[in-house]
Amino acid sequence: MTNESENHWSFFMSHWSFISITFLLNQEPTMKPLNIGLVGYGFMGRTHTNGYKRVNDFFPELKHRPVLKAICGRNEEQTRAFAEQWQYESIETDWRKLIARPDIDAIDICTPNNSHAEIAIAAAQAGKMVLCEKPLAMNPVEGQQMVDAIEKAQVANTVWYNYRRVPAVSLAKQLIDEGRLGRIFHYRANFLQDWTINADLPQGGAGLWRLDAASAGSGVTGDLLAHCIDTAVWLNGSINSVTAMTETFVKERKHNLTGKVEKVSIDDACAFLCRFGNGSLGLFESTRYARGHKALYTFEINGEKASIKWDLHDLHRLEYFDYSDNSLIRGWHQVHCTDGDMPYMGKWWVPGLQIGYEHTFVHQVADFIASVESGKSCSPTFREALETQKICEAVLDSAKCGQWKEIA
Repeated sequence: MTNESENHWSFFMSHWSFISITFLLNQEPTMKPLNIGLVGYGFMGRTHTNGYKRVNDFFPELKHRPVLKAICGRNEEQTRAFAEQWQYESIETDWRKLIARPDIDAIDICTPNNSHAEIAIAAAQAGKMVLCEKPLAMNPVEGQQMVDAIEKAQVANTVWYNYRRVPAVSLAKQLIDEGRLGRIFHYRANFLQDWTINADLPQGGAGLWRLDAASAGSGVTGDLLAHCIDTAVWLNGSINSVTAMTETFVKERKHNLTGKVEKVSIDDACAFLCRFGNGSLGLFESTRYARGHKALYTFEINGEKASIKWDLHDLHRLEYFDYSDNSLIRGWHQVHCTDGDMPYMGKWWVPGLQIGYEHTFVHQVADFIASVESGKSCSPTFREALETQKICEAVLDSAKCGQWKEIA
């Protein structure tokens, strides 16, 4: 290459580099960061974090990318270990400092129930988006205060009732809304576990706060039945009245924080009847004393034209009975919810390959980000979750007085 050619080539390359760099600097980034501040590093902290990490891989149309900006917990060593495992950029040991940080866009609350209200209200007042684990609060009074703060600040918000976003459950919603079941007569649901069948199991502390009424507010009603109620109201409409009974099988347990044997004030089991606004009847049961069941959550809905039922243990299948089928083939059949035209499934694998529990949190993150981008709400909002809180409270009140209770 001659000197003249080399000069021309150098001139071309220098100008091309300048033009390329100028072009890149003037382009908007393909994704905007959504900086997450997570409070709590337990079981739910892991499920939420996994959702944040995976969402853009499977929902590439989103314009925002969650950034794991900070994790907050009371124990600095454990918080730092969580940050290292899940790649959070920084840690805090005081949620107030987390909320005060200008680099945090959204506060995600994964703490025991008795701290939801204080954190959520402070976050809303600071102008942060707020995502909160279920149940919303300890009681409807706290829940209303949270709703008021959220709506006054006009910040994006959602509550993590994740079972709505199981594809089979979302498909059930679609079928009901299309009128395929016709008039609804019955809704029945249960959520059964067996992990507290041990009189020596203590209450309270980091791992067992769900057995301590001061931290949880209630037992299976707020922990398990709240899921059943949220799904029921979403699928079948409002609940007008309830009558309930509860039982605490182990009356006293050693408390991890005090070291003393103390009264147990949470409900180990709860069953209630209800009337829905559409005239249908409901039957709900939950317990932590159903030996052999780790997380048996089921619901069945009986309509004039058809019925559906679903089981968490087989979460990718929806069972369906259609009375209009020819009598020779009429019967319950299973719908394998893996086809691309079924809710959420077009984002995942090929038909026949199922997804699981963890994917419901990816779906909720995707829906929340999409709502931020569209300006629409992400259901269930704090206000919608307050309705579930009111029903839980009515259930507990009914169990105490032995009478039917109207939902306030």
